[in-house]
Amino acid sequence: MTLNDLLMYLGNHPESVVLYFAILPVAALLLAWIAGVEGRDAPWKFLYSAIIYLSAVPGIFALSLNVYIFLFERTSILNMDIYTQVLPIVSMILTLSIVRRNVDLSYIPGFDKLSGLLMLIAATIGLMWLVDRTRIFAIISMPFSVVVLIFAGLLLALSFGYRQFFGRGYSKTRN
Repeated sequence: MTLNDLLMYLGNHPESVVLYFAILPVAALLLAWIAGVEGRDAPWKFLYSAIIYLSAVPGIFALSLNVYIFLFERTSILNMDIYTQVLPIVSMILTLSIVRRNVDLSYIPGFDKLSGLLMLIAATIGLMWLVDRTRIFAIISMPFSVVVLIFAGLLLALSFGYRQFFGRGYSKTRN
């Protein structure tokens, strides 16, 4: 089974997908109602973290897949599958906005890792798009290992530049 087969199957059988992505914002609302102002404290912040990861990982995957499909495959936006390409992003945005309204995201363990993952994916897609548009691979014939090393060097340079521009990003430890 390929990724395309899986996405086609989920698009053709959307019941479980819709249920999963509808439960996440409802769970965030329920947790906000139960936790109240204690959302940043020990048991609740870990539940918030789980809800955020359960919504953000598929949402980030769907977002990066959409960017890839539109930039590299040049597929029409009218061919988007609502259940596998739009619903995860909408659920992620709703869940994050509900959680953010009830607790400061700096209290949530691992949220900074999700931000870093999103930046790494954006940098990777940006570099892939730049290489695709400049047609460097058509001009230069070099071994694939050299291309991988150049790509890794560019990612390290982007990471270094990001840290220099936005700061080192210290980790806040709060109880």
